This record gives sequence, C-alpha cells and structure tokens, in this order.
Amino acid sequence: MPTINENFLKLEKNYLFINIAKKVNAFLAENPDAPLIRMGIGDVTLPIAPVCVEAMKKGVEEMGVKETFRGYEDSGAGYDFLKEAIAGYYKKFHVSLELDEIRVNDGAKSDCGNIVDIFGNDNVVLITDPAYPVYVDSNKMSGRTVIYVDSNEANGFAARPDPAVHADLIYLCSPNNPTGSAYTRAQLKEWIDYAKINQAIIIYDAAYEAFITDSDVPHSIYEVEGAKECAIEMCSLSKTAGFTGMRCGYTIVPLALHVTASNREDVSIAQIWGRRQGSKFNGVSYPVQCAAAAVFTDEGLKQIHENIAYYQENAAIIAKTMDELRIQYTGGKNSPYIWLKCPNGMSSWELFDYLLYEIAVVGTPGEGFGKNGEGWFRLTAFGDRDRTIEAMERMKKLISK
Repeated sequence: MPTINENFLKLEKNYLFINIAKKVNAFLAENPDAPLIRMGIGDVTLPIAPVCVEAMKKGVEEMGVKETFRGYEDSGAGYDFLKEAIAGYYKKFHVSLELDEIRVNDGAKSDCGNIVDIFGNDNVVLITDPAYPVYVDSNKMSGRTVIYVDSNEANGFAARPDPAVHADLIYLCSPNNPTGSAYTRAQLKEWIDYAKINQAIIIYDAAYEAFITDSDVPHSIYEVEGAKECAIEMCSLSKTAGFTGMRCGYTIVPLALHVTASNREDVSIAQIWGRRQGSKFNGVSYPVQCAAAAVFTDEGLKQIHENIAYYQENAAIIAKTMDELRIQYTGGKNSPYIWLKCPNGMSSWELFDYLLYEIAVVGTPGEGFGKNGEGWFRLTAFGDRDRTIEAMERMKKLISK
C-alpha cells in the first residue's frame, strides 16, 4: 500500500483561518442577525483599478482573435512586457534587475511554499516568531528542522539575528504580517551580514511594500548592499493592487545567487528554480499578466495608491482608537495591520471570543502565528471605511468598561 508523508501528521490539525471560520459560523448560527464586522483575514475589499480592468479586457479580446491568440507562454516565467514593467518599478528604488531574474507567479504565498522544493531537507530553517503560517508549515511538511528567533515586545517585533545560532535558510517579512513592524535599512543589513557569515539564503517576503511611508524602510531588500548575493525576494499584487481574486505576483532570484553542491559543482539558484517552475507550474494567464503590467504604468500606480491611501486611513483610525484606549500596539504605519496587546491580561483566543460575542467584531488571535503571538491580536485595515469606524466605536464602548 502507498505510504504518506508523515510530516503532515506533525502539523496543527486545522489552519488558523479555518479555526476562525468555524467559530464565526457557529456564532452566526446562534445569532443570524448579528451585525458582524470582519477585521480578521487580510483580504482586500476595494475593486481593482480601472486601468487594470481595461488592460485585462483588452487581453481577453486578443485571446478571441486568431492573429493575437496566445497559448503557452514559452518559458512559464512571465511575458517580457510584464517583467519589463516590474524592472521599471524597481528602478524607482534604485534597484537594477535583469529580466531573467524575475519570474511571474500566481501570488507570493505559492512561491513562499514552493521555493523549498529546490533546497535539501537537511537545511536548518530560521523563522521569526510570530510568522505567517506558510513559512513554518511548508518546511515542516518536508521534515526540515525549524528554529525560531523571537520577535516580541522587547524588540518592537523586529527580531535581530543571533550570531551564536546557525541557519541555512532565513524567512523575513517586512512590513511584517502579522505584527505590522518594518525593518530599517540598518536592521536589514544586520540580517544580510548574518546570512553571508552563515552562507545562508534569505527568503524575503515584500508583499506589503506598497504600504511603506517611512524613507528609512526599504521597499526591496535589494536596496541594501550585499542582498543580491544572499536573498530571494517575493512580492504579490494581492495587497498592492487588489489581485487577491486575480492571482499574480513575482519572485526575484538574482543571477549572482549561487551555492555549491555536494559534488563541489557551482549551482545557480535562478537556474534550478526555473527548472522547478518549468516542471510544476504552467504560468499565469495572458489577460491577468496584461492587467498586472497596467499596475506599473503611471496611471496604474496613481489608481492603486488611491486604494492604498484608503486602507492607510483605515489603519490610522484603528491606531487612533488604540491610542485613546491606551492599548499598546505595533503597525498601523507602513502596514495595513495593527498588532495590539490584549487588554486586561486576556489570551488572544479569549479576546477573539470576547469581541465576537460582545460586539460582533472578528479579528485574528496572535497565538495562531506562533508562541510570541500569545497575548496579542491582529486587526486589518482592509475593510470598508464606515464599518471600520463602527467597529472602533464598538470597541471603545466595550473596552472602556
């Protein structure tokens, strides 16, 4: 009989957001008329930019005409017109990219999980805690040793490397999900130096770079000296441009990033990642890539930043409420997330239940992101403005008791 990968048996039985959905569904079954406000899962609520809609329509129309119909995109890495648009965007941050360093994907989450296919299972993986669950789960599924470095109240939820600890792969997310913290250039340089000393590779999740407002917080790790020799960067248009239902992002693997195989062969990470993707991924559809390229036009950037500004104002409203209630938090600036300390010593799931049953507001318990998330709670700014204001009014009345 076939055997299974028993590493799956070591995972939590239910994914964090499945547990949340079960609790919310049970609440709604008991209270079908409850005026529920969801501030938990970080899904966007504003529609994609009109310029992207028009570009996608045009792409679909081209697919309906024999002369412009397209089947497989040859490399599976994305059309050059989109990769050129991405490279042009990075030039705004003084980062130069070769087109062969960019591979288009169906969102950052996929590649964050799939990138581990090209690395041996004997690698030691370092993850900051708390962390987005895919970093942990995808490595545990392969049986790798996962070690953690603490992001906590003492360091502002911006973990630093420990010189006494060795790691081969390092996951960093900035601005961070769930904590909303963001690394400065100097802090990222510490991680780059650590990676070089350990001959490690950083897997850098930049999914929320469009929310950055502080000049000292890089939009890309490649803005920091030395990063191209030790870092892979992933980004998504899900939060940047509302593509959660469209699915498009990209991974950057610098051509300078090489490792030495056990037979002493020099191996290009970009080459083996391309080989993996060519075998297991068919690419992103042409109309979606057309829409994605429109994001990076002048008009596209103008339109998507109008949506981002809307979410940033929501974040400011939530942060102001936390200030008024004297609740400690990180995020709300450079990030669409507010990571708040549970009041009155409550656990994160206790606060979840309390907010759900007392004021019908849904957030995300910090415990679901790791041990350092216990006692903390994530709220998202991706909601409707009026409902965000209403949720904060409900919280003020409840917590002020």
